[in-house]
Amino acid sequence: MAKKIINTANAPAPIGPYSQAVMYGDLLYTSGQIAINPATGEMVMDTIEKETRQVMENLKAVLSAADMGFENVIKTTIFLNDMQQFAAVNAVYGEYFDEQNAPARETVQVANLPKYVNVEIGMIAGR
Repeated sequence: MAKKIINTANAPAPIGPYSQAVMYGDLLYTSGQIAINPATGEMVMDTIEKETRQVMENLKAVLSAADMGFENVIKTTIFLNDMQQFAAVNAVYGEYFDEQNAPARETVQVANLPKYVNVEIGMIAGR
């Protein structure tokens, strides 16, 4: 079984030696996404809600490039730099999933994230 690299111009280009996502068999592993607007290259950090929405839209674009959607997501990992923002992040995140079929998830507070963002989310999806 060979891995297939997934890239799309509709999500931020990688800023290092990694791919936006890798398909291996029927599983898709996304890299963590942060709130970079792919059209402008600018960070979207006005509020934690806007930042989270941009992250989710970036993930949506990566999933779409692999012919998948949020209904295919099996597991997510959310990294926050401040657990006090969990409720706000969770509210936006929840708009993208049907609660009956929501993926498994962990949320972790970390000391720092790339470009000093507040939230980064990665996903595993399957067909």
